[in-house]
Amino acid sequence: MRIKTEALRAQLGGADILHGVDIDVDGGAFVGVIGPNGSGKTTLLKCIYRVLKPVGGAVLLDGKPLAEYTARQSARRMAVVSQHNPVGFDFTVVEMVLMGRSPHKRAMERDNAEDYRIVREALATVGMAGFEERGFTTLSGGERQRVILAQALAQQTPCLLLDEPTNHLDIKYQLQLMDIVRGLGVTVVAAIHDLNIAALYCDRLYVLKQGRMVAQGAPEQVLTPELIRDIYEVEAQVIHDEAGRMHVLYHPAHRNGGTQSEKDCHSHLPEGQ
Repeated sequence: MRIKTEALRAQLGGADILHGVDIDVDGGAFVGVIGPNGSGKTTLLKCIYRVLKPVGGAVLLDGKPLAEYTARQSARRMAVVSQHNPVGFDFTVVEMVLMGRSPHKRAMERDNAEDYRIVREALATVGMAGFEERGFTTLSGGERQRVILAQALAQQTPCLLLDEPTNHLDIKYQLQLMDIVRGLGVTVVAAIHDLNIAALYCDRLYVLKQGRMVAQGAPEQVLTPELIRDIYEVEAQVIHDEAGRMHVLYHPAHRNGGTQSEKDCHSHLPEGQ
C-alpha cells in the first residue's frame, strides 16, 4: 500500500506543529521518520492514522484521500503500534490482541476459532506465547509493547505505523521486534528515536526539524556527521562494519580530556583519589 502526504499542516493547542510536510512511501517500503524531540514525528503519524485532523494538505492511501475512507476501511489498511498505550481496564493479553480483529468483524459479531488462531499466531511471533491469560497491566513495559505489536499483527493490514516502537524494550527485543516487522513485507512508516536502528532497518529516511522536512533519502545519504550535528547538536562519526552495516558513534563534548563537571568533581577529591 502506498502512503503519501501533500503539504501536510497540523496544529496542537493552536500552535503550528507541521509546516507543509510531504512524504511518499511506496508499497512494501520500510520508511523511517527521524528528528529530535518536538520535531513533529508523532504528530505526522497521528495525522496518517486519523487521531489528529490536519489543518491543511492531504493524506492519501493508494492515491485516495484518507477522508474518503471510513474508519473501518482505513483500519483494515493500517495498524498502529504507538509508544503510549493506556488501558482503563485490566484486559487479559488475549483480549487485548483480539481487539486487532475488530475491523474485520460486524457489529456484535463474536470472535470465532479463526480469530483465536490468528491471535495465538501473533503472540507466538512476538515471543509472548503462554501469556494469554495474564493481565495486560501486570506486564512490564517491554512485554506490553510486544502485545501491542501482536495486536497490530492480528489486524492483518498491508501497512504498519510505528511510533518509536522500541521504547521500553531490551536490546534483544528491540532487534527482535524490528526483525519481525522487516520480515512482514508490508509498508512500514516508523517514527524512530535511535539512529542506529534507523540505519539498520530503513530503506529511506525523512528528517524533521521543527515541523519541517529538512532532508530525505537512503540512510547512507542522510546520516552524515554534518546532518547529525545540525539536527541533533551532537558530534558523531558514521562507520561501516565488516558486513557493510552502518553505525553511528556519538562523541561527548570534552574539554582538554574531560568535561567540566568531571574536572570539578576531581578537584574536590582528597589527594590520592
